[in-house]
Formats: sequence, structure tokens, C-alpha cells
Amino acid sequence: MSRGTAAALARPYRLSMPVTALTIACLIRDQRLLDCCRLRLGDTALRLEPLDWSADPVAQLRQRRAGFDGLLLERGALDGENGQLLRDSGLLLPAVVIGEVSGDIDYHPTELHLPPDQLEQLPYSMDAAISGFLRKGMEAGNPAASSPGCEQLSAQDQDAAHWKPVSRLKGRLGYLGVFYKRDPSRFLRKLPDQEREHLLGSLERTYRDLLLSYFRDPAAANQALESFVNTAFFCDLPVTKAVEIHINMIDNFDKQLKMEGHKSDFLQDYRLALIDVMAHLCEMYRRSMPPDLPMSPALTSLSATKADSAATA
Repeated sequence: MSRGTAAALARPYRLSMPVTALTIACLIRDQRLLDCCRLRLGDTALRLEPLDWSADPVAQLRQRRAGFDGLLLERGALDGENGQLLRDSGLLLPAVVIGEVSGDIDYHPTELHLPPDQLEQLPYSMDAAISGFLRKGMEAGNPAASSPGCEQLSAQDQDAAHWKPVSRLKGRLGYLGVFYKRDPSRFLRKLPDQEREHLLGSLERTYRDLLLSYFRDPAAANQALESFVNTAFFCDLPVTKAVEIHINMIDNFDKQLKMEGHKSDFLQDYRLALIDVMAHLCEMYRRSMPPDLPMSPALTSLSATKADSAATA
């Protein structure tokens, strides 16, 4: 046995998924914002494909739907009519909306939201959007099949209604794509020092958004909570670091309130936010565990042989 083979066998077995390039349709008007998004996704397997704003971007989405695996859009890029048109056409994709976290829905209920000052988290948000889309199995976003007036859809819309983006993604990512979407190379502990500090700063801003809206605006708080938890999971943020972010944020609020002559006893109630974060994070880790995988014929035969040997011993 060669030294390389021995070393490979000595390493613990770990399931992994091949790196598959995914094409993300992009509906962003602001050129600076688009450039920033490209920069953040530059070293990932996610390739941005901006749509031409001089033409009808919704029509482009419908015509080129088979070539897209996700959607990145600027808040307000889709008005209510166009958003409804995409939904009625069955054109639902994993989506991240860049803009202020307000609790509003731009495209569909499972979209994720990320403020422009937190773009360090964009690769993790896109991973989370794709993984969540697969997990929840939106049946290719087919409300058209059950919506009133479905029989009046055009032939193109009927084709879209039968389009299966979930099946497409599963085919491209493989069966384990739903469970093993995390990219170890983007784990917090493996990032360069400066990049790691930038990501932590972004997470702190997200957590601040969560606290500020937690009791005042539940819908916005839920979007901030999803953003924080998704990034924490996909960057493998240590639980102790999440607790540290909470404690530091509450301490800063406490100092500011006391300097302004206000009481700060109510800050204890924000422990609920931390509990909420931990509960959601635990659920994400639970969902990341795949079901038992079918054994290969060779392993099945080996198991049967061992069982027979044990029975006759």
C-alpha cells in the first residue's frame, strides 16, 4: 500500500458535494450595488447574470427560466403586478432581496432579505436561499395549477407552470445538495483575518437590526433573524461567538441608555431574542442531518456476509 493511499484511509470519511456552478439571475439597477454583489460572489460557485433593464426583465426571466438557478434582486425591482405575474407563471426561484429589512415581501414568502450594508453575508444568504428552497420543496412554484384563471394562461405560461426548478437544482447539486450545501472553505475560522472581521462586523449589524425591531416590528425582526441564523449556520459561527455578540450589543445599549438618563431594566427582555436565535440555529443543524443513505451493493453484500458469519459463530 502506498503512503498516499494509507494517509487517505487514515483520514475520517466525510461526505462532500462537488462544486457546481449555479447561475443567478440579477435584477439590480444600481451599478455600484451590482459591482459590490459581484465582488462578494467573485470566489464562489455562484455566477451572476444581470438582466437587461432596457428590455422587459420579467419577459427575460420567463424566456430564459431554464438557465437560472436563483434570483438576486434589488428591493423594489419587481412591482406588485410583475411579482404576481411571475408567481402565476410558476416562476419561483430561490431569491435574496437586497434592501432595507422591513418585513415586506417582494417576490415570494421564502425569499431572504439582506441590507446593503451587510453584503459580506451575500454568499451565505444565497446558499441558504437555495438550500431552503430545495428543503421546503415548493413544487416548482406551481400556484398557476391551482389559481383561478389558470385555464386562461398563455402557452408560455403553461410551460412555466410545469417547469421544475426544484428538480433542476437537485439534479445539478445531487441528492446530498439539500443537506451538505455548506462550503467549508467559507467557514469563519478559515477566512483571512480581515475578511473574518468584516463578516463579524456584518453579523453584528444584522443582530442590531434584530434587537431594534424584535418587539416593535415582528415581520422585520423575523427577516433579520433569518439573515443572522442563516449566515451563522453556513459560516459555522461558534455558539459562544453568537452569545458574545448578544452580550456586547446589550452592554452597549445599557451604557447608552444610562448616559442619556434612561432606565435599562427592560433590556433583560431581549434575552428572548438570543433564545430565539439559538432555537432557530438548532433547528437548522437538525435539518442538516441527512436521512440514512442507501448502501451500495458492495457494502450491502459485505454487511450480509458479516451477519451470516455472526449467526454461525
